[in-house]
Amino acid sequence: MTFPLSWMMEHGSPALQYRSAVEVARLPVPQGQLDWMPYASRSAIRLAVTQGIDGVWNDRMMAVPASRGGEFEGVGTIPALQRLLEYGWSPDSPPIALSRRILFRLLAEDDDPSFLYELATKTQTEDQIRRGRAILREAAAATLARAGFENDPRLRGAVRRIVERMEAFLASPIGAKPWVRVGNTHVLAAEAAPPSVFVLRILAHMPLLRYEHHSALERLYEHLSQPLPRQDPVQLVGRHQMQQPHLVLGDKLPHRNAVEADIPFALMWLELMARLGFLRRNDGWLKMFDRFLEDTDRDGVWHPHKGTETPKTKSSYAWATFPLEESLAGEGRWADVTFRIGLIARLAGREIKVV
Repeated sequence: MTFPLSWMMEHGSPALQYRSAVEVARLPVPQGQLDWMPYASRSAIRLAVTQGIDGVWNDRMMAVPASRGGEFEGVGTIPALQRLLEYGWSPDSPPIALSRRILFRLLAEDDDPSFLYELATKTQTEDQIRRGRAILREAAAATLARAGFENDPRLRGAVRRIVERMEAFLASPIGAKPWVRVGNTHVLAAEAAPPSVFVLRILAHMPLLRYEHHSALERLYEHLSQPLPRQDPVQLVGRHQMQQPHLVLGDKLPHRNAVEADIPFALMWLELMARLGFLRRNDGWLKMFDRFLEDTDRDGVWHPHKGTETPKTKSSYAWATFPLEESLAGEGRWADVTFRIGLIARLAGREIKVV
């Protein structure tokens, strides 16, 4: 594929310029020469300065800004950190370094309700407390993995337990039939432990652990390749039925309509599959990615298949990845998607011609 680095350097934000040069084009520049570029992104600076002195944003962990709110109004700590990492900020930069202590604390296998943050409003029973702590544990682990802490024994220990629970579920009879009937509806059994979007992010950024848990990766691929069930991800938590939108129950990108409905989420999914080594194995996902390539012009710049509107996402899980562009007017509004296409191609082992 053709990757338009010159165009990105003219129209992209500093963060996109940096990541395009370093991660997609892989320019042979001296180490550290371009490291200043991510910190020139004005939106990244605006996000960083809203951090609390305790390393937490808005006394929250999982929240993303409302679509009608301010740019970063009410954002939680984990999406904020993930966004800074997407901007290309170093794990040793002050905002991320300040938050590391909180993230490592969230890895602990305990049920301390004082570490539930905004999830405390949805927890009334011991089962709900355990559920909330488990969600935060996986989300914190995903953020630390994205920050490059794969070799830290605290993270490896927590992730090993998470992956072992997931593999045990996928290998068990309940993994094949995780639904139970409650009244007139089918819900996930209380003991069901399907993978979450956070587990996908963990494994995507921990290649050594993937190698150590090869059998778990094979079961995970089979799980992600199956059709999504019609039922919503609602699970029994004690006596309560609770929405579990973070759980992944099958293929989240089964057809073109799913791509068009939320392009940033589709790109996030394809990037995760590429990092996991799954993209090249799945004809359906490859077809979806090739459609993105077909929508690039002869210079490699992506444009919408229909219309001229800038893509938007409704997914709280894709929020941290999109948009990284400073201005969504003019030619720059195509920079985010163009960069992601190049990154996915690089991760998938495609040959890239830089222009």
